Amino acid sequence: MSLRLGARVFGDREFAVMAIVNRTPDSFFDQGATYDVGPAMERVDQVVAEGADIVDIGGVKAGPGPEVDEAEELRRVRDFVALVRARHPRVVISVDTWRASVGRAVVEAGADLLNDAWGGYDPELAVVAAEAGAGLVCSHAGGLPPRTDPHRVAYEDVVASVTSTLVGLAERAVAVGVRPDGILIDPAHDFGKNTRQSLEVSRRLDELVATGWPVLVALSNKKFIGETLDAPTGSRLIGTIAATAVAAWQGARVFRAHNVRETREALDVVASTLGWRQPAVSRRALA
Repeated sequence: MSLRLGARVFGDREFAVMAIVNRTPDSFFDQGATYDVGPAMERVDQVVAEGADIVDIGGVKAGPGPEVDEAEELRRVRDFVALVRARHPRVVISVDTWRASVGRAVVEAGADLLNDAWGGYDPELAVVAAEAGAGLVCSHAGGLPPRTDPHRVAYEDVVASVTSTLVGLAERAVAVGVRPDGILIDPAHDFGKNTRQSLEVSRRLDELVATGWPVLVALSNKKFIGETLDAPTGSRLIGTIAATAVAAWQGARVFRAHNVRETREALDVVASTLGWRQPAVSRRALA
């Protein structure tokens, strides 16, 4: 299935990198480095230059923390989306939000994709995407409300639960009018899952790919990588790249990442190994 987001169409043998730009003062990864508009726009310019196809803008930290109400989330993301749209007219702009009201405001400002990381917590968000002709990310959060960490979560079969939930969310999105070629499904590693469960999802990601819906993975520097390696946040890049390559080999299509250049290079090697991409140069043993 081709994926149409904004001005871009991604074929089924084309990997897309989604760069993370957090307009939050308390991001787990950069601790607020892109909270202010100036540094945030510098980050956008950088990731586009490094090969990002999609820029994912977030105004609320995913984990627990100080409350961020609707007005504050809008202040952080709405005008910034408009600035990015004016500066980078062809880049796909995504906004990470669970609120339909915020979704409506950002698509009016120029966003192409609504990244619902909390599994349809506000069911009207899909309606907003449908009305605007925007794309939608359907995610598995284990039924938890936004900004909630899992605690002793259990599944009879975590992959079966993820698959049935995501197919249900995608089919519901189509039923309310979201374009089928604008829908992505995300197993949401760490969300509603412990480390062993996230690893199980990674190991069996091909089962999600087999549903036919394009799969997005958000692996970058996550806790399951950290616990797998017993590594702090700043030391998870190699583990992230390894998990990225495993996901790409199994058929994931979009990769949400902090480290865009490294992710792009890893995906290029996977694509070339699969025979989907020619090497950038070919000189060895030809002279």
